[in-house]
Amino acid sequence: MRSEGVSNLQLFAACVAIWSTTWLAITYQLGVVAPEASVAYRFGLASLMLFGWCWMRGLSLRFSGRVHAWIALQGVLMFSASYIFVYYAEEHVVSGLVAVGFSATPLISMLGMRVAFGTPITQRMTIGSILGIVGITLVYWPEFGKFQGDRNSALGVIFTVVAVTLSMLGSLVANRNQNEKINIWPTMAWGMLYGTACSIAWTLVAGKEFAFVTTPAYVLSLLYLAVFGTILAFGSYLTLLGRIGAARSGFIGVMVPVLALVISSVFEGFHWQLLTFAGVLVCIAGNAIILRRFEAPRPAAKTA
Repeated sequence: MRSEGVSNLQLFAACVAIWSTTWLAITYQLGVVAPEASVAYRFGLASLMLFGWCWMRGLSLRFSGRVHAWIALQGVLMFSASYIFVYYAEEHVVSGLVAVGFSATPLISMLGMRVAFGTPITQRMTIGSILGIVGITLVYWPEFGKFQGDRNSALGVIFTVVAVTLSMLGSLVANRNQNEKINIWPTMAWGMLYGTACSIAWTLVAGKEFAFVTTPAYVLSLLYLAVFGTILAFGSYLTLLGRIGAARSGFIGVMVPVLALVISSVFEGFHWQLLTFAGVLVCIAGNAIILRRFEAPRPAAKTA
């Protein structure tokens, strides 16, 4: 899990490739097990693995109380609340529509960075983000028409909006922690532990049981989400976040639905239409604009 010699484009590609498949993997988690419990299992398992990795690497896991407070906030937002609402959303609408909601991440992240840190919003980033959102909307426009007036759809949209907002806030806190030069792996280990504690408390308060099913679909999807969708993807994302900031790294949220669409066409029988191809082309154009000079010089960041 070393990231020192990995380029920005490689980190970006890893996040897109992995998170494009997690939307589908989450659907295998729904059903018998409460969403809050599934989130707790996912990040609890990932946290244990990361603590073991830090111990083997000799990485310090000791932080001051103040630093722990910030890590806990990051963990609750990024590794608990936002994902619980993602699971809620996927109980009401197809996973692709939830992915569409997350395509707004770059623009929301730019606004959040502007408010929280005074980061300037460039014209190129704005144009690229808008094109990305327009492209994804075109891709899924026929799907939106199927859910008009459906209460299930309305709940799915509300849960998606909440999930996107919480995820953005989590990214802002993570960006703040990165600026403090806090080591990524111990931060993730503790953050996921705090997120797990939050999910456990959420499950108990909601009066739900900690059920667990041993079907191959549930167990394998849980392992995939914990190892690839959590440890590797978040490790890559947080490294990228420290290098290029929340706004540009947030553009992962635009590219993920494009690849998720390809996966959906293979596994869920999604049929490509004219709007699909038009939307993909617009999204790629936005991607090219915002990622220009992606490998620009960057300050060194300790991520071991």
